[in-house]
Amino acid sequence: MINAFSARLGGGQTYLINLLKHIPQHDNLRIIVLAPADLKLPEHPAISRYAPSYSLNNPLVRTAWEKLLLPSYLRKVKADVLFCPGGVVATRAPVGCKVVTMFRNMIPFDKRVLGYLPFGLQRIRSWLLYHTMLRSMSGADLTIFISDFARGVIENLTTVPNAVTIPHGIGEEFRTFDKQLPRPGRLPIESYMLYVSRFDVYKHHYEVVSAYAKLPAKYRDRVHLALIGESDMPGAERVHELIDNLGLGERVIILGAVPYAELPAYYHHAELALFASSCENCPNIMLEALGAGRPVLSSDVMPMPEFGAQAAAYFSPFDADDINRAIVAVLSDSDYAQRLADAAALQCQNFNWSKTAASTWAEIFQLVAHAK
Repeated sequence: MINAFSARLGGGQTYLINLLKHIPQHDNLRIIVLAPADLKLPEHPAISRYAPSYSLNNPLVRTAWEKLLLPSYLRKVKADVLFCPGGVVATRAPVGCKVVTMFRNMIPFDKRVLGYLPFGLQRIRSWLLYHTMLRSMSGADLTIFISDFARGVIENLTTVPNAVTIPHGIGEEFRTFDKQLPRPGRLPIESYMLYVSRFDVYKHHYEVVSAYAKLPAKYRDRVHLALIGESDMPGAERVHELIDNLGLGERVIILGAVPYAELPAYYHHAELALFASSCENCPNIMLEALGAGRPVLSSDVMPMPEFGAQAAAYFSPFDADDINRAIVAVLSDSDYAQRLADAAALQCQNFNWSKTAASTWAEIFQLVAHAK
C-alpha cells in the first residue's frame, strides 16, 4: 500500500511515477496506490488505485481519514507494507503490516530558512511537520533518506531504527549531453545562463541577479540570465524591483513556470546552469542540470557537494560577489568551462531512476521477508 495522497507537488509525483515505472518481476506482488483521481499512474498489472468517495484535499480531513479509517482498509486487504513517501505517517498500521517512510522536506529542520518565514500559519505548519516527521521516522520499520547529509541531520535528533540512503535519479529525458534538441522558441538568439527554481527566499534569486549585475559589461552583454520557476512567491517582488532598479529588464529573462517536459531543452542550450539554493534534501534541479552536460555552478551548502562532487564549481549562495566570481571563472575560460561540462556528463550517470527504484523495492521486499 502506497499512500500517495500527499504527492501533490512535482518532486513527490516524479518520485512515485518513476518508482512505479520500474517494478521488478515478482509473482505475488500487488500494489494498491492511495491516490486522487487526477494523479496519472503508470499502467502495470500489479497496480490498482483506491480512494474514498469524498475528497481528501483538505489536510485535516486527510489526516482524520488516515487515523480513523485507513487502518481497517489495511486489515481488509491484508497489506504487508504501508509506504508513506510523503514523510508523515498518521496511521497506526495493524499487526503484521510494516511501515516505510521517507525524509524529503528539509525546511522544518533548517533554522535559517525558518527565520525567513513570517510568524503565522507557515511557522505553525513547519513546527508541526518537524515533530510529526521525527515521530514518523523514529516509529517506522524502514526510513529511506535521499542524501547522507539529511540522514545525518535526523540521526542527530532522534533514533531511526532502520535507515537507508537511496538518492533520487535523473530522468532519461534530462540526459541530453549526447543529443540534439531544438532550441526553445521563448529564448533569445544570444547565449544565456540558466537558473531553474521557484522564487523562494532560500533559493537566493536576489543574490544571483546581484551577481549578474556585477559582471563585466563584455560578459553581461554577451550572456542573458534566464530564470525559470514560479515568480509569485514571497520575496519575488524584491527580485523584480532589483531588476528594474538595475536596468536589467532586457538582460534578465523571467520565463515563469515552464512545463516539466520542456525543461530539458532549456538546460541543453544554456551556456552554464546555476543552482543557488541553501536548503535541499536531494537537489533534483542540480541533477537535471548535470544531465545536460553543461557547466554547472552550484551552492556550496550541503548536500549539493554530495551530489555534484568534483563535477560542479561551487560558490556561497549568500554572497553575490562569490557567485559573480564563479560565473566569471567559467565565462572567461573556455577550457575550464569544457572541463566542467565533460565532468557533468560523467557525474550524471551515477544517478538513474531504475537504480533508485531497484534499491527501494529490494529494501521493501527484504523488510517483508524478514517479517515472515
